[in-house]
Amino acid sequence: MLLRSALPCFVLMALAPAAMGADARAIDPALAGRYFKEAAQLCHADGGRLWGKSLCGPTLLVDPVTRQVVANQADAEGRLRAEGGVYVGQLPPDQAIANTAVAWAGVRWTEMLWPLKEDAALRHTVMAHEAFHRIQDSLGLPLAGRDSPHMDTLEGRYTVQLEWRALDAALAAKTDAERRARAADALAFRAARYQKFPEAEQAETALERNEGLAEYTGVMVGNRTPAEQVAMAHWDLTWHPKNDSTFARSFAYPSGPAYGILLDRYRPGWRKAIVQGGSPARMLAEALHVDMSATPDVGKLAARYGGPALLASEHARAEARARQAAKYTAQLVTGPVLKLPLKHMKVQFNPSNLVPLGDAGTVYPTMQVIDDWGSITVDGGALMAPDWTLLTVGAPAGDATSDTLRGRGWTMKPAPGWHVVPAGRTGDRTIAKGDDR
Repeated sequence: MLLRSALPCFVLMALAPAAMGADARAIDPALAGRYFKEAAQLCHADGGRLWGKSLCGPTLLVDPVTRQVVANQADAEGRLRAEGGVYVGQLPPDQAIANTAVAWAGVRWTEMLWPLKEDAALRHTVMAHEAFHRIQDSLGLPLAGRDSPHMDTLEGRYTVQLEWRALDAALAAKTDAERRARAADALAFRAARYQKFPEAEQAETALERNEGLAEYTGVMVGNRTPAEQVAMAHWDLTWHPKNDSTFARSFAYPSGPAYGILLDRYRPGWRKAIVQGGSPARMLAEALHVDMSATPDVGKLAARYGGPALLASEHARAEARARQAAKYTAQLVTGPVLKLPLKHMKVQFNPSNLVPLGDAGTVYPTMQVIDDWGSITVDGGALMAPDWTLLTVGAPAGDATSDTLRGRGWTMKPAPGWHVVPAGRTGDRTIAKGDDR
C-alpha cells in the first residue's frame, strides 16, 4: 500500500479525502480500456509459462479520491455498469483501496490504484506484479509475511544493502565466473545477517515468497527481453536504497527479481520447487554450492561494494532513528493509549516508512484500517502488534462518545453500537460493542 514514484507494491496507501459523487470522472474509461488491453497482451504473451497458470483475469482500477472504479469485466452482483467497452461504478466505503488482490462484488480482482504510471515498463511491471497476487493462492503460495524489524537495525540495513549491491554486480557481470563470485558475495552478506539475527531467515523468507515472487513476476512478464528484465531488476536494486526510509517490509522488492533471474540461470525448475517450500536465497546457495553456515568476513567483502561509506551513513541514520523511536514509544507504549482489537481487518499502509519498536511491534506512521468496530485513518503513527491482532494509537482527545473520534495523529469513525471504554492502565481505552462495555 504505497504511493511513490513508479514502485510496484502489495498495497498502496490511500488516505484520501472523502469520496466524491458518483458522477465524478477521475478515471478516463478510454485510457483504462487501453491499459486493460496492455495487461491482456502481457499475460497472453506469457501464456502461463512462468507459473503454469495464466495471469489473465478480472482487473479493477480504483481512484483513491473519488472511489470510482473501472473494470475489464462485469461483476457478479450487478454493481458495475457497461460503458464504452469497460465497466464502471463506485467502490463502497467498507472496501480498502490498494494495489493488491481483492474479493468484491462476487469476483476476485487484481486491484490497482489510478493513475497507473506513464512509463510503460514500470506500468507493465506493476500490472504483472498485482496479477500474481490474484493467482498466488491457487499456486500454493498464499499471501503471507509480517514485518521484519531486524531490517531496520544498523546491522540489518548494512548487510542487506551490501547484498543488493552484490546482486546488482552479479546481474551486470560479463562472465559466468564473475557472476558466480558476486552472487556468492551476496549470499555471504545474507549469511552474516542470519547469524546476527536468529529470526531473520523465517521472516525474510515469508515476505520473499510473497512480495519477492510477485515483483519477480512483474519484472519477467512486464518486460519481454532479458536485457529489459535485467534493467528493471537493476532499477529495483538501486531505487529502494535511495527512497525507502525503512526496509522492514520493502526489502523483498529488490531481492525477489535478482534472486529469481539468477535461479533461472543456475537452477531451472526452481519455481515448481519453491511452491513446496524454501526460499530463493537458499535455493541459489545450493545451486552455487555456497555454505550459508560459514562465517563470512563482512569487512573484507564490503570494501568491494563501498562498505565504509555505507556504514558511516547508516550510523548517522541509526542515531536519528533512535530519537524517533523514543518519541513513538512515549506516544504509543508508555503513554495513555486506545487499543483496537483486529479480527476482520482490511488495511492500507505505506511499507517504506515503518518504525519497528522491538517486541512492542511496529509503528505505521500512515495507514487506514477497517474492522468490525469501524474505520480509523492514521497520519501520526499507530502501533501494530507483532502478530497483527492489536492496533494501538494515542488516547482519544475530547468527547469519546461522538460519531467521530480524534486523537494525536488519527481520526476514527466507530461502527454503530461500538463505544470507547476504559481498559487496563489508568487513561487507557479500548472499544467494545453494546453489552460488552
